Amino acid sequence: MRDNTSESPRNNEAQFAVEKIVDTNRVAKVVKGGRNFSFNATVVVGDKEGKVGVGTGKANEIVDAIRKAKEKAAKSMFTVNIVNGTIPHEIMGRFGASLIMLRPASPGTGIIAGGPARAILEAVGVENILTKSLGSNTSANVVKATVNGLKELRTIGEVARLRNKTIAELTGREEVNEA
Repeated sequence: MRDNTSESPRNNEAQFAVEKIVDTNRVAKVVKGGRNFSFNATVVVGDKEGKVGVGTGKANEIVDAIRKAKEKAAKSMFTVNIVNGTIPHEIMGRFGASLIMLRPASPGTGIIAGGPARAILEAVGVENILTKSLGSNTSANVVKATVNGLKELRTIGEVARLRNKTIAELTGREEVNEA
């Protein structure tokens, strides 16, 4: 008789607060006998507390493509610096021909962003932000540009440590909240 107390590999997957399918696409390869169809998917996972990951998957079935993308997203998770529900400073994210401007916003603004960028910002837990997609609006490239921008964010405390200075020396003020 088998012991069913051990969990299956699928149950060991970490549960995330947010799992969003950003994009799915059907692609066709023309071969001698006709067309072979396959699918690709882009998925965003996050914990709404500063960690987010993005993954893409390809398979012959849409369900398998989404599963693969979710697994890759979980492996590629990174931490984003969030200060008072927004990002610490303005930044431009670039990937290919896509360009996205990320700008901090005052409390109560909400997430002003288009589909692919909105999915990432909601998954990471940003509450107030202004974004503008410039250049190409291909969803895969907008996602990668947003990720590149978020990875480049630095808090004032990190910049001070990198320059071997205090926060007061950087800002010229006596008291500053590092947050």
